[in-house]
Amino acid sequence: MIQHITKPFKYFFKLEAASGLVLLFAAILALIISNGDLSEIYFSTLEKYITLGTKDFGLKLSVLHWINDVLMAIFFFFVSLEIKREFIQGELSNPKQAMLPIIGAVGGMAVPALFYIVVNYSDSTTLNGWAIPSATDIAFSLGVLSLLGKRVPISLKVFLTALAIIDDLGAIVIIAFFYSGNIEAKYLVLMLLSLIILIALNKYKIKSFIPFFIVGIFLWDFTHQSGIHATIAGVLLALTIPHNKNKSKDSMLLKLEHGLSPYVAFGIMPLFAFANAGVSLEGLTFATLLNPVPLGIVLGLFFGKQIGVFALSYISVKLKFADKPSGSTWLALYGVSILTGIGFTMSLFVGNLAFVNNLEYMDGVKIGVLTGSLLSTLFGYFLLLFSSKK
Repeated sequence: MIQHITKPFKYFFKLEAASGLVLLFAAILALIISNGDLSEIYFSTLEKYITLGTKDFGLKLSVLHWINDVLMAIFFFFVSLEIKREFIQGELSNPKQAMLPIIGAVGGMAVPALFYIVVNYSDSTTLNGWAIPSATDIAFSLGVLSLLGKRVPISLKVFLTALAIIDDLGAIVIIAFFYSGNIEAKYLVLMLLSLIILIALNKYKIKSFIPFFIVGIFLWDFTHQSGIHATIAGVLLALTIPHNKNKSKDSMLLKLEHGLSPYVAFGIMPLFAFANAGVSLEGLTFATLLNPVPLGIVLGLFFGKQIGVFALSYISVKLKFADKPSGSTWLALYGVSILTGIGFTMSLFVGNLAFVNNLEYMDGVKIGVLTGSLLSTLFGYFLLLFSSKK
């Protein structure tokens, strides 16, 4: 039974585990460069503007925004394809199996936000970063778990994968409702018309992705102009991609998901990490971590995540709302709960949105995210290592 349940995750897990190491390398490289002789070139390159098209009909964005708005729209498209598949035929399609990661993810989003809010409640500006510690980096967390090999039962790997996917869904909702700008009604209508066309393409069983892609480009531009964050266009496009679970070989969704996987895992996400993890450590002291923004993030990621995920998971199992992952111990489940505090790329992404108009807080965001993620990595890994020897 467990082999049947975990089959869709095996390819995905291997891919994400390897990409976690690439992400780590990209982050370390960014930190080295941003604190070395090439730091000026690093930061100035990210601020340079690149125009695609003409002045009258084209898109002009900084290098950083090309990565965070355009490439991350592809990432969210990919993630949303995964989410759709999981709800149609995967782990999340069975209410009983899905209940534990769903409940755990809710706790893992709510409790870290509360930690951050408690620290920053007196400052309305820094309070805007409340969602930063609520995110989990699926590639990094699974990458750490992969280092333990067969010491960790496959059921816990499935649990972490499903929880992180639901976590991403929560991040999408948060971005759409809390981190969008002033809404432009005209472009909102054009978004809706684009979405209707995409739904029609799905309904009439168009088998080529090209029409979806063309309409998707217009959808991205209308979303970008509307005030809603452009990455939401990737989500909307993914939801209209057809999928027939009875004919997997002909599924456009599965073909796109498998086709995009290596480019997202080894291209887009490491590039995002490299562009966003760079921060000057000059003058950094322990007192820096006690500033409200980094402190709220560290407490949220390291304490809030593990408390929220484990407490709600434990309660749901004891009340028989869900089943404990087969072959696992409570100590091992707690270790995995700590690993969910590896926010890294997703937390950095939300941080960019939270302080888009207050960039002076971004260094604090990066320091908090890197510290909280590092603590979660070390404590989670060694607790799981200890639990596997018992």
